[in-house]
Amino acid sequence: MTDQTAETKSTTVSGSGKSAAEWAYDRLILYIRNFESQLDGDQEIAMGFAGSDAGVLKIEGLGFFDPDLITFYGRDEDGMKTQLIQHVAQLSMMLRAVPKSIPEKAPRRIGFHLNSGWIGGESGDGSA
Repeated sequence: MTDQTAETKSTTVSGSGKSAAEWAYDRLILYIRNFESQLDGDQEIAMGFAGSDAGVLKIEGLGFFDPDLITFYGRDEDGMKTQLIQHVAQLSMMLRAVPKSIPEKAPRRIGFHLNSGWIGGESGDGSA
């Protein structure tokens, strides 16, 4: 489950066989799952851009591109499709609880989608 479209040569982290991007991706999934487990039925997960006034991204998916890029997919506060591409050396994010998009529906949880073959976007193809 990556955004890889071409083979790349990657350096591994501490002999783990994983690139820095994959290592960060795996850890972010753990953080997202833990955060979602603490939300109530009226909240969904979103990402605030640390050190920026760019707003909030309601996370719909996450991916990586070896050796060093992480990609976040989702929608901004106006419902517009949004994609953030971040270098692992600059990775700084804030998880936020926000009101769910459609009050009548169950809250959207992405943690169980991650690492299961789903790579984000409405069709699961990673498109923003």
